[in-house]
Amino acid sequence: MGWEALGQWGEDAVCIEPLTGGVANDVRSLRINGKLAVGRLGSRSDADLAWETGLLLHLDRHGLTVPVPIPTMDGRLFVNGLVVMEYIEGGSPETEADWRRVADTLRALHRLTQGWPQRPGWRSSTDLLHAETGTRIDLTAMPSEGVARCRAAWARLAGRATCVVHGDANPRNIRMTADRVGLIDWDESHVDVPDLDLELPHNAADLDPQAWDIAEQASAAWEAAVCWDDDYSKERLAQVRAV
Repeated sequence: MGWEALGQWGEDAVCIEPLTGGVANDVRSLRINGKLAVGRLGSRSDADLAWETGLLLHLDRHGLTVPVPIPTMDGRLFVNGLVVMEYIEGGSPETEADWRRVADTLRALHRLTQGWPQRPGWRSSTDLLHAETGTRIDLTAMPSEGVARCRAAWARLAGRATCVVHGDANPRNIRMTADRVGLIDWDESHVDVPDLDLELPHNAADLDPQAWDIAEQASAAWEAAVCWDDDYSKERLAQVRAV
């Protein structure tokens, strides 16, 4: 059905323009009931979208600033791969103080989602010590030496508690104002070890040297695996130490 499904949100629901940043999805600005919103159209399963929209509603109820799903006229949170969400105003973090606020927000996310079920079809970094595939990751496509390096980095996370990680907390996905930090684009969120969210500029999460090294190596390995084999993934794999 594609964008024709937008009619489920009302007769006055309209697309305004495409938004940059969507890789696996078609993302557009919308107007719903006279208010600015964001629509994301992709090929995620209903189970996947139910997990994501349920997570966002949970985080909103507990005070985090996230793109809250806007229901259709009959109460559905997605239709044929289309999700409509509130638009979040704000700018990207620039200073060390800004990034410390981001770190505090990510830690709140981690606290609020301890014991959360895994996103359907996904694997955590420590699952991939034994599994070879999970959603966008296919370790069989990587050189065996690279897989060994990634798994050595993830092995240092084994046994740690898990929670939901945002998975892509780069400046484009952060919307800050003076009184709140908003996190957008939850397309890569899944259950994993929180260290994967904490390799932040200025070491804003205040990790000690060993913890920083673990987070840095595990994050580089994850980003290498999740988008293999473009230039960025090869650059990230080069940052993972040889075994």
